[in-house]
Amino acid sequence: MKLTAAAFLTLTTALAGAASAETWDMPMAYPANNYHTENAQAFADAVKECTGGDLEIVIHAGGSLFKGDEIKRAVQLGEAQIGERLLSAHANENAVFAYDSIPFLATSFEASETLRAAAEPVLAKVLAEQNIVPLYSVPWPPQGLYFSKPVETPEAMEGTKFRAYNSITARVAELAGMVPTQVEAADLKQALATGVVSAMISSGATGVDESVWEDMTNFYDVKAWLPRNTVFVNKDALDGLSDAARTCVLDEAAAAQTRGAEKAAELAGGFVKTLADNGMDVNPPSEAITAKLQEIGAEMTTEWMETAGADGKAIVDAYKAQ
Repeated sequence: MKLTAAAFLTLTTALAGAASAETWDMPMAYPANNYHTENAQAFADAVKECTGGDLEIVIHAGGSLFKGDEIKRAVQLGEAQIGERLLSAHANENAVFAYDSIPFLATSFEASETLRAAAEPVLAKVLAEQNIVPLYSVPWPPQGLYFSKPVETPEAMEGTKFRAYNSITARVAELAGMVPTQVEAADLKQALATGVVSAMISSGATGVDESVWEDMTNFYDVKAWLPRNTVFVNKDALDGLSDAARTCVLDEAAAAQTRGAEKAAELAGGFVKTLADNGMDVNPPSEAITAKLQEIGAEMTTEWMETAGADGKAIVDAYKAQ
């Protein structure tokens, strides 16, 4: 079959466009219907549109490409170009990564945003040393305590098997006399069902995602902190884009940060209501539990400041100066 000159030109133009298009893999730890993942999909769609199809970001939800604890290293090494991670899970690597999880330092969405802005220069510096560029971060709703039994006193917490997702939550468990057990998000449902853990500190969003009312009975809205999921990119991959495509990525990242924070605030109350609607006993903590948590928070803030050193002090000073 012979091609006309016009048809040949159309075909070669299409092939050239396909050859120049780039695809990035974006592993994520949380399920496709989680608002963080939905926000990332909107970000990916916007980047594709902004670049005219020259850059396509493919979302791999639920730890399907890399498990949660593998994502940061995968991006660092270029095994994935972009990814999302709860950076506080890497606090053993660098205490700065836990800036968002200091108990009772920032307990509202407004305070969380102020703290994020204060930490941004330090976080960018630390990640740059690992060939990573942070793009945007989105908060979870405030953290509450989940138990498989009513807990009204600090003594009632002692000995409970507690799900930890980073060194901060593990330390909370230790100081409360509980037994910390590291469980990634993708494995949480099974861990609850099999009794590997029977308590945790997490947001209402996680409780709803995992239908925890099937295995747990009590939620205490302690509002301990608002951890943040951070989306970051391999520096070489970002530098390898055209100036126009790079601008698209950065601009849409800024939009995703605003959109995600607004969505988190919108959903927060609804998540807690859903827990109650499904039979969980939802209450504020008792005075005794509150006092114990405040004691734990003060001790952990001191510990974190000592471990994070000058970088940690710079973050807290900048936050308190706002």
